[in-house]
This record gives sequence, C-alpha cells and structure tokens, in this order.
Amino acid sequence: MKLLKLEQITGEEELARAIMTDDYKELLSEGARIRKEYIPKLKELGITEVYVKDKVSDPKTLVILKEEVNKVCKQKVQSIISKHTYRSSEDMVEIGKTAEDIITNIMEKDEIIEQIFDIKERSADIYEHSISTCTLATLVALKMKLSKEKVYNIGVGCLLHDLGLRYIALDVENLEYEELPDKHKEEYRKHPIYGYTALKNEEWLSKSSKEIVLCHHEQVDGKGYPLHAHELSQEVRIAAVCDFFDEHICGIGCQRMKVYEVVEYLKAAKDTMFDAKVIDTLLDFTAVYPSGSKVLTNEKEIAIVIQQNKGFPERPVLQVVADKNGKTIEDNLIKDLLEYNNIFIENVLN
Repeated sequence: MKLLKLEQITGEEELARAIMTDDYKELLSEGARIRKEYIPKLKELGITEVYVKDKVSDPKTLVILKEEVNKVCKQKVQSIISKHTYRSSEDMVEIGKTAEDIITNIMEKDEIIEQIFDIKERSADIYEHSISTCTLATLVALKMKLSKEKVYNIGVGCLLHDLGLRYIALDVENLEYEELPDKHKEEYRKHPIYGYTALKNEEWLSKSSKEIVLCHHEQVDGKGYPLHAHELSQEVRIAAVCDFFDEHICGIGCQRMKVYEVVEYLKAAKDTMFDAKVIDTLLDFTAVYPSGSKVLTNEKEIAIVIQQNKGFPERPVLQVVADKNGKTIEDNLIKDLLEYNNIFIENVLN
C-alpha cells in the first residue's frame, strides 16, 4: 500500500482502501481504479490523498463472513423483517435458514478458532448490524465450545434481536441515545419488549432465541433494560456483548466509536456490565487495529496496519509511510510489532 497525493495519480492506480465520507458512506470501493476525472470532485470533498495498491504490502484483510454471503443474508433478513407485522408469518422461518447459512459459512474457514479478524467500521444499517451481531456471537459460541443447538439459537436470536426497533417512532440509524429527551429514551428502551411481543407466539422459535430478543440490553449487574435482570442465560450474555460491540462500531442508537475504543470500553466493563469470559473470547479474535488503519506510533511515525498476528490482536504488522518529521517514506519499511517490542500504537488517525 502506498499513500499518494491526488496530484500524483495517473489514472492507472487501484484503491487499496475505500474512500469514505465523514459519515462512513463509501464513495469509491477498495479495488476501484481512480480515474483522473474523479480528482476534482474528491478535492471538493476535502480529500487530498488516497491509498493505492502496492505489490509488496497491500493489507491482508481477514473477515469472519464472506462478502457475498454477508450481502445475500442481509438482503434476505431485510426482506423479511422490513415487512414484519405482529401477525405470525411463514416467511419468518427463513430467518432460521439464514442463521444456518451463516454458521455453515463460518465453520468452513480453515483454522477459524485461531485467526484474528478485521472488524469493518461502517455506517449505521440496522440489517447489517443484525448480520454482524449474529456472526460475532456465532464465533464466540463456537470458541466457547457450546452445543450445536445453542449456537443455532444464538444465531437466530441475534438476527432478530432488534426487530422491536421497527415499532418505535425514532430513526435509530441517526440517533444517539444519551442525547435523547427522557420521553424518547423511554420509548427506545421499549424496543426489546416490542420485539419479544411480536415473536412470543412463533412456535418454531426457541425460548432462548426469544430471550435474546427480550434481554439483549440487560447487564450482569442488573442495570440494563427492560427487566433489570441479574440472572442471564449464557446465550443472552453472549448476545449482549456482541450487540454492544457492533452497535458502537456502526452507531446504532449510540455514538460511533473506533474498534480500539470499544475494546477498551469492554475491558473496563468485565463483570460489571458484561460477562468477562464472553468479552475475553470476543477480544481474542478481534483485531484491535483493523488492517488498513492509519496509526501513529510512540516513535511518532505514521504507519498503515497491513497484517494481523495470530494470538496477538494488539501487535499487528505495520508499513511505515511517514517518519517522525512527517516526511513521506517511499520505500516499503515494514515493522512487525512482535519483533519491535519497544514500539506500540499510540493513536489511530482515521
């Protein structure tokens, strides 16, 4: 990967990282060729430089769920949930099949239990959030060696966990809960009840999946909602952590955060808000600094994360792109943080 100023673009380069707006909307996708006619518009948007592919050091991104599977599952979930009414529907059974597809796809990966995965920072989308929460929770359940039945029930419950948001009069994709007036906070906190009420008579849906819908905002200290429950099932504990993690990555009902910020928050929430074992399991496979992240090291060098190290989610491989004086480094200067013990990431710059 190389960082080029727009003036250096010839029109033959391919993007190594997608170009995003400030609100995480994608302008040009990774792999797109940067045509010269795009440059004036990019400058209008305040973009002055882009990352282009480099034969030596393109980021090696590893995601849990294949892109094409994610897309198909999202379309299926959106098609079913967006049309949902309080009446029972045969279409809802397809949610179970979607969960099976996700679980199967995850289990097909080689050495999945040992891998470190990049978590995509993205804009708020309630259906993509459901898929992502399901994916994370499924992998946590597999790593914790839960039974096949429990893994399935967790997957289905997570796909449906935010169904109740359809029945509140708030735009949750552009909402920050803490800034809401009290009456709107009260309405938002009812969405687990609305979702559970809509699903409680679905005979095909297990009790534990329904509990996830009702209790995914509960906390182990009893300070969650809507029931303020202390005794939470293992399935609910897993769903609650994965939902919290992903909703803060994409900004569903809360302020969007960087992956490393949510990681630090969860570390501080062990056995207060959430189950410590579940948090440790999630963070064990989560890249704290996703591949492609632009970071500042303690040596004041600017670098790009180009690869993850198995078992060491906080010690990735970096390509240094600028020295401590801000001078661009043209050569491929690679620093593996497992080998450079005195170097650590001080800040994330994008």
